Amino acid sequence: MKPFYLLLINTVIANITNMTVWFAIIFFAYLETEKVLATGIISGLFLVSVSVTGFWLGSLVDKYKKKMLMLFSGLFSLVIYAIALFIYLIAPENEFKKIESPYLWILVALILAGVIAGNIRSIALPTLVTSLVPEPDRDKANGLVGMVTGVAFLIVSVISGFLVAFGGMLWVFIFAMTMMVITLVHLWSLKLPEPEIVKTKDGKSQKIDIKGTIRIVSSIPGLFPLIFFTTINNFLGGVFMSLMDAYGLELVSVEVWGLLWGLLSLGFFVGGGLISKYGLGKYPLKSLFTANFALWTIASIFTLQPSIILLCVGMFLYLSVAPFVEAAEHTIIQRVVPVERQGRVFGFAQSLEMSASPLTAFLIGPITQFIFIPFMTTGKGVELIGEWFGTGPDRGIALVFTLTGLIGLCVTFIARQSKYYELLTKSYSREVKHEKEEPDAPKLWN
Repeated sequence: MKPFYLLLINTVIANITNMTVWFAIIFFAYLETEKVLATGIISGLFLVSVSVTGFWLGSLVDKYKKKMLMLFSGLFSLVIYAIALFIYLIAPENEFKKIESPYLWILVALILAGVIAGNIRSIALPTLVTSLVPEPDRDKANGLVGMVTGVAFLIVSVISGFLVAFGGMLWVFIFAMTMMVITLVHLWSLKLPEPEIVKTKDGKSQKIDIKGTIRIVSSIPGLFPLIFFTTINNFLGGVFMSLMDAYGLELVSVEVWGLLWGLLSLGFFVGGGLISKYGLGKYPLKSLFTANFALWTIASIFTLQPSIILLCVGMFLYLSVAPFVEAAEHTIIQRVVPVERQGRVFGFAQSLEMSASPLTAFLIGPITQFIFIPFMTTGKGVELIGEWFGTGPDRGIALVFTLTGLIGLCVTFIARQSKYYELLTKSYSREVKHEKEEPDAPKLWN
C-alpha cells in the first residue's frame, strides 16, 4: 500500500469519528426539543464556523507539515469530546428537552469545536493530491477521495442513529473518543513523504495573507466566478443541511432514518468510484455543470410526493452525482493554482463558498417553521396544491426542497451561458499544455 492509500484509510477513520458526533447532536437535538428550529440553528453554527475558519486553516496547511497538523487536530478533538462528555453527564434530567437550555448549547459549541478542528483534513488532503499524484491521475484521485467520503457517510449514517436511539450522546462520545485514539496512533506510525514547505517569493506563506490569495484567484480568468457560482449553490444547499433530517424523521423513526442514510450514502461511493475509474474527461468544468444540472433536477422532484421510496431514490441519485462537483472543482484548482498557494486557495474557496450557507441555515429553519409548514397544514397551500402535493408539516418542508431545486436549475443555466465559463476553460487548457512540457511528478500513484 502506498502512503496516499494509507492516508485515505486514516482519513476515513477520522471522518467517521467527527461526522458521527455531528450527525448525532443534530438527531439528539431534534428528538429532544422536537423543534426544526434547533436543527436549523445548529446547522447554521456549523456553516458559519467552517466559513470563518477556512482562511486560517488554509494558511496553516501551507505553513506547516500536513501530518503534524492532522495529529494536532485529532488530539484537540479528543480533548474536546472528553469535556463535552463531562457536560453531558452533569446536566440535570430533561434539561436537553428545552431549546433554550444552556447545557444544550454548551454541548453543541464544544462538539462544533471538535468537528471544526477535523476540518484541517478537508483542506490538507487535496493539496497532498497535488504533491503526491501525477497530474493525469489527479481527477481519479479526487474521485477516490469522494469514495472515502461515501464510505464515511455510509458508516456514520447507520451508527449515529442507533447510538442516539439506544444510548443517547453517552455512547456517541465513548465511540468518538475510542476512534480518535485509533486515528492518532495510526497516523503517528504513518510515514508520509511530504514535500518541503514552499514559500512564495514575498515570504507571505507565514501569514494568512488574504489579499495575496485574492490576487492569485483574481489573476486566473474565470476562477473567481467559479467559486462564486459554488457559493450560490451552497446557499441553496444549506436548505438540505438544515431540513433533511427533520424531513426524514417526519417519515420514519430515527433508527430507520440512520439506516437509510447509510444505504443512501452508497451514492457517494458509486459516484466517487466512477470518477476514480474513468476520470472527469478532458474538460472538468463541463462535467461540473452537467452534474449541477442533474443535482437540481433531482432536488426539484424527489419530494413531490410524501413517499419514503421517492425520497430514497432521489437522494441516492443526488449523492451519486455530488462527488463530480467537488472533484471537478478540486481538479481545476490543483491545475491552475501554484502549489505553494493551494492551501490558502482551498481555504479561501471553502470560506467563501460556505459563507452563504449559514444565512440559508439560519433563515430556512424559522421560515419553514412559521411560513411553509403552516402554509401546507392549515393555510392556502392546502387548497392550492394540497390535493396532489399532500398536506401536513412534512409537506411544508417538501415544498421548500422543490422550490430550491427549481432556483438551482435557473442559477446553473445562467452561469453556464456566461463568458466566464469559456475563460476558465481556456485557462485550464493552457495549464494542460504547459504541464505536458514539464517533467512528470514523482509517480506515487499506481
